[in-house]
Amino acid sequence: MNYLKLGLVGKMNNWADQLIAEYKEGRSSLKSIHEVLGETEIDNLDKTQINSMIDSMTYAIDWMEIGREPDTYRGADRRDAYRFSSYEDMDIIPDITAELKKERESFYMDRGQRQALINLLRNFSDRERQCFVMYEAEHLSMQKIADRLGISKWTVRTYIYRAREKVEAIIV
Repeated sequence: MNYLKLGLVGKMNNWADQLIAEYKEGRSSLKSIHEVLGETEIDNLDKTQINSMIDSMTYAIDWMEIGREPDTYRGADRRDAYRFSSYEDMDIIPDITAELKKERESFYMDRGQRQALINLLRNFSDRERQCFVMYEAEHLSMQKIADRLGISKWTVRTYIYRAREKVEAIIV
């Protein structure tokens, strides 16, 4: 491959960038071949094969550029990667200092209670956890939660219902 011709000299950082450039060049070559083919039966079969090759190359390019499998929105690689360790550091109870000053009551959650709460929240999806904590701990209305998260009130209701079912299943 002639990198001078492509204007990529000095811009190639590593072998992955070179590989992506080669795939893109190969894909553009396939596209130009596809455009030249006619409408005969053999050409249509060739077009089918070339379309498949173009699609495969595009998929590979996308994978290399983003560093993970394309078109997986809730893949295991994204969903739970840092979720479990973040609960340990997460402040689940909202800031209640103003309420404590009013009531002059001490609030204390021992380590066992905190661990039980963390284990409970691990069973929730991210949205269920968000909705449940905002509704039960922060005492926000379902409409306010929906506005914050950009989802419908009915969806918030469904998430809270699912979270409550999980709580009841664990308690029983």
